[in-house]
Amino acid sequence: MYGRCEPATGIGPFERLVEQVMSQEPYRSAPRVFWILDNGTSHRGQRCHDRLRARWPNIIVVHTPIHASWLNQIEIYFSVVQRKVLTPNDFQSLEEVEDRLLRFQDHYAQAARPFQWKFTRAGLRALLSKLKIPDALLPKAA
Repeated sequence: MYGRCEPATGIGPFERLVEQVMSQEPYRSAPRVFWILDNGTSHRGQRCHDRLRARWPNIIVVHTPIHASWLNQIEIYFSVVQRKVLTPNDFQSLEEVEDRLLRFQDHYAQAARPFQWKFTRAGLRALLSKLKIPDALLPKAA
């Protein structure tokens, strides 16, 4: 797991993260490195893809669908961080926030286990039916 604390978001901080990762093995010499990205303003669209590929030709950029953050594994991690690290928001300084975030990152890298996805297509159909979603919008049965 690679993380950074930056004073602001934007293209610069995002590209520094990419540099941090891509300058290390095995990513530096890998034939392909997939980056799964949401559509945040610092890494959206074809311009992001072109900018990253110009600097790191082995990067393959994959954008998740808009409004599908639940598909993005980092969003799951951010949810854990929000609940376990940032709440309550009782920090005395930004340095304290950074220290807590980076210590948790190290802890999580040691303690985390693969996420076991158990939600099935049938489960989705049942949930959507409970929500009274019209049949035309329900996924086709497998």
